[in-house]
Amino acid sequence: MPVVVIANPKGGVGKSTLATSVAGYWASRGHAVMLGDVDRQQSARLWLGLRPAAARPIGSWDVQRDFIVRPPKGTTHVVLDTPAGLRGLQLKDALRLADRVLVPLQPSIFDIYATREFIDELQALRGRGGPALGLVGMRVDERTLAAEQLRQFTHDLGLPVLAQLRPTQNYVHLAARGLTLFDVAPGRVQRDLEQWRDLCRWLDQSHP
Repeated sequence: MPVVVIANPKGGVGKSTLATSVAGYWASRGHAVMLGDVDRQQSARLWLGLRPAAARPIGSWDVQRDFIVRPPKGTTHVVLDTPAGLRGLQLKDALRLADRVLVPLQPSIFDIYATREFIDELQALRGRGGPALGLVGMRVDERTLAAEQLRQFTHDLGLPVLAQLRPTQNYVHLAARGLTLFDVAPGRVQRDLEQWRDLCRWLDQSHP
């Protein structure tokens, strides 16, 4: 069962946007998806409450008390949204559960430096044979100096950058209705779906 953990100790980098979008993608593929939320703000749980009955179903996975629990029977794909400040034992618990970890980061010098230390800790904890790790640039305007700084940072890390998502109101407007890019007609969000292409391939790959 694929379990993707969305993690970054920095707040406001787009973890919940990424988590709900991944859940929406898998649901659009017909999978039985559970979305867990251990962030104190409970943004992903709020989003699930807004999701219309006509949309592809995504279940709520109650994991507030403990990371190490089994998803309900019949679940095939799991997404876990994590809190800001995820470190130490809590991070270890998340890594034991995950077979993939996505780290969202924004093209801000403050976010870049805050994320660098976390990625070093993450790589040390996951060790050899641990969960696959990928980076996702959030709200990236390719025309800015900040975007160039982000490209240099990710290049130096030597980790795969699976997507760079543009700063569009599409995510905001859809989230307000409990929806994702994958719940609406592709022609309405074609540019954004193109940015997800490599990330979707990565999500669909089996990880030993």
